[in-house]
Amino acid sequence: MPANSWPENDSYNELDPLNSLLSDISIAEDLQAEVEMNDLSLPSRFQSRRCKAALVLTLVWSGTVALNLISWGSLFVLGLTTILSLHALVTVFTKPRENTSQIQGGFPQVSLMVAAKNEEAVISNITYNLCNLDYPSGKYEVWIVDDNSSDRTPQLLATLAEQYANLKVFRRSPDAGGGKSGALNQILPLTKGEILAVFDADAQVRSDILQQVIPIFGREKVGAVQVRKAIANVNTNFWTRGQMAEMALDAYMQQQRAAIGGIGELRGNGQFVRRQALLSCGGWNEGTITDDLDLTLRLHLSRWDINFILFPAVFEEGVTQLISLWHQRSRWAEGGYQRYLDYWDLILRNRMGVRKTWDLLMFAITMYIFPMAAVPDLIMAIIKHRLPLFIPISSLTVIMSLNGMFHGLRRIYQDKSFRASDYLRILLQTLQGTLYMLHWFVVVSATTVRMSVRPKSLKWVKTIHQG
Repeated sequence: MPANSWPENDSYNELDPLNSLLSDISIAEDLQAEVEMNDLSLPSRFQSRRCKAALVLTLVWSGTVALNLISWGSLFVLGLTTILSLHALVTVFTKPRENTSQIQGGFPQVSLMVAAKNEEAVISNITYNLCNLDYPSGKYEVWIVDDNSSDRTPQLLATLAEQYANLKVFRRSPDAGGGKSGALNQILPLTKGEILAVFDADAQVRSDILQQVIPIFGREKVGAVQVRKAIANVNTNFWTRGQMAEMALDAYMQQQRAAIGGIGELRGNGQFVRRQALLSCGGWNEGTITDDLDLTLRLHLSRWDINFILFPAVFEEGVTQLISLWHQRSRWAEGGYQRYLDYWDLILRNRMGVRKTWDLLMFAITMYIFPMAAVPDLIMAIIKHRLPLFIPISSLTVIMSLNGMFHGLRRIYQDKSFRASDYLRILLQTLQGTLYMLHWFVVVSATTVRMSVRPKSLKWVKTIHQG
């Protein structure tokens, strides 16, 4: 299942201004003014990412070398580890929230959206799946955007449109840009839903998914809801089994971070967004390679909450080859890092509130700063013939991964009767998943360094789906 590039027709230079995210979106003047006031769509915000990345890399590397040379460097690391440990303990021991809301005051209109390019292997399945949900037929619509596919996707969609009254197909022109974000922004003015749901073309969902998700929007501050992602082809090989454990870890961390008032995150496939919330922060960002992670931060900066739901899950195909996994995870790592570079000033102004800002900073240190610092730390350890200085943080990261993965898997299997052999199976899956997760450390380290030294053209990278 090799990765496939979906390049933009118009090249993107990191020093060029970003066209306004609102240029193709018809929204009211008051919402447009709110976006400008929130400072979330200014072209200058996305300029000079490479320069910012280089500055951060220089500070982290020089700081790491300095800590290895000064006498109190180990005390600093132990102090930082203590702070991270306290945050981890609070995260682990907080009881996750329960989503028990019910639909009140009638069924809200929902628009389900799929951006597809060369998806002939799966487009029929996702169309059948979404057009037959357990929800009043007049209250939801399905929009599939054909982004100028060159395979049989257009012909299949034309046939499917004749079969399903609630299916609407939009074909983009060859010169349309923006990748997935551009496709979603283009049809946004055409949709009717108060709630907008985004799915990948290989998604598989249960028929009651709207019945389970939509009631959560009854809470006024909820701007989005993310459904747990699961791997459909989990038994294919080591990589797909590892992705299953990775998704379980992500589900656990999503629940726990939301429980402490931290950052809930969107994952692209199976994300539901309130239209008002989406418009308040400017639509999908066409200047990032991970629209979901970027939208996550802009929603929180606009003071919306993002909830997470464990059941039902949205299933998707896991990549089956290491090279495909590397490309996919590199894109995820770059997009995640981009948002810190783009919105660092708003984060430090505490726009999201103390709990969210603190949680985000702890996450940034663990996921980006620490992997960045590991390279010079390892070099200094070799030079000085001793263990790396950041061993305490490494140990904490591994412990948190083991704990989160085990309990995440346990929650996924919560509807089953457990025997001792089942716990042993989960433990083995956790150990295998932790071994698999070591690739993420290498991916993040390599990506943050590359972003600092080599500019990259914006492109949407997708995986070829086999159905």
